[in-house]
Amino acid sequence: MRTTVPRRTARIHPAWWVAAVTFLALVGAAAFRAVPGVLIDPLREEFGWSVSTISAAVAVNMALYGLTAPFAAALMERFGIRRVVVGALLLTALGSGLTVFMTASWQLVLLWGFAVGLGTGSMALSLVATVTGRWFVARRGLVSGILTAGGATGQLVFLPVVAAVAQTSGGWRAASLGTTAAALAVVPLVAWLLRDRPRDVGAVPYGGTAADDAEPVRTGAARTAVRGLLDAARTRPFWLLAAGFFICGASTNGLVQPHFIPAAHDHGMPVTTAASLLAVVGIFDIAGTVLSGWLTDRTDPRVLLLAYYALRGFSLFLLPPLFGPDLHVSMVAFIVFYGLDWVATVPPTLALCREHFGQRAPVVFGWVFASHQVGSAVAAFGGGVVRDVTGSYDLAWFGAGALCLVAAALSISIRRRPAPAAPPAVPSEPTTASAATTHG
Repeated sequence: MRTTVPRRTARIHPAWWVAAVTFLALVGAAAFRAVPGVLIDPLREEFGWSVSTISAAVAVNMALYGLTAPFAAALMERFGIRRVVVGALLLTALGSGLTVFMTASWQLVLLWGFAVGLGTGSMALSLVATVTGRWFVARRGLVSGILTAGGATGQLVFLPVVAAVAQTSGGWRAASLGTTAAALAVVPLVAWLLRDRPRDVGAVPYGGTAADDAEPVRTGAARTAVRGLLDAARTRPFWLLAAGFFICGASTNGLVQPHFIPAAHDHGMPVTTAASLLAVVGIFDIAGTVLSGWLTDRTDPRVLLLAYYALRGFSLFLLPPLFGPDLHVSMVAFIVFYGLDWVATVPPTLALCREHFGQRAPVVFGWVFASHQVGSAVAAFGGGVVRDVTGSYDLAWFGAGALCLVAAALSISIRRRPAPAAPPAVPSEPTTASAATTHG
């Protein structure tokens, strides 16, 4: 008798669709992160505001972007990923769109600082931690690298577009409205495709089982976030990770992202050229972050962080002499390296959070990321003050380089948590024959 073997059909696991739409949401929201660095000079020219004043709004934005993250992770546990992300995109679009009507600096702080900061913070790296934690067991490091690259790369790739639009007759207002439209375009996709948990589509996490899709604990978002902080704050690894990520934010989002373009312009480089260089950072950031995720699955994450921070620090020491009106190979080399290193720190940091905090990792990582953005805020404001007081950004670059070396030392000092011991083997019941032999 001939047995018919059912034909297996290839099917894409739904986790990959969720990762894809999350990637698009992060890229759409990233448009807002691209605007401040390009618009510092146009806002100075139109309103007469100082670099410090504009940097204050950027600092508020970055601080809230980070401080919102742990509460956003808790809100996702309470209300679901899709609702939180749709609401965040709408709030961010509203805050950006209303900036075209502002006439005073406090309105810039209110709209770009508070509204956009809260909105984009709800789609920060806590979203990456939540999606990878719920939908993936295998390939977590790789997927976290890809999603992180989506957020970080999107904001940098948008830079030349925003800079070009800002040079048109519509000026910075056209650029602001363009980024609003980019985020709104993602809302229908999120509402349609993003699902909260594998069980919602009758699946299990990729590479896992139904047991890995744990039932969420229904508690208040604020209580969950605060409890996660209080519990984590009792441990040494949390403070080492938070301090290292504070410096990570200061040396990327806080200093390079908003101040690289004005610093280059101070030395005679056209704004569009400087913006294009940051876009190149974004392009290489994709390769660097994905590679970092792949390495995190195979290498001690502490060693990776040691290398990333140390090399970043040395590169910042070399940056000031590279500025000039013309583009040289040495500046291109710096940009390529900084792109590879930009957010390569995220996958190993997230891996260490999972190792030490388990199921609480998304909320705890939200607080670690909050420290990243507080560092960004300090550097964004501090860089503006250094420029206003000294007339140059040189001291800011050197200070950030020294801090990166401190972050390298902090990262390698984190102790690894030993893997849980395998349970002892349970002896099998003896068969009748063996029992008879034993008892003779």
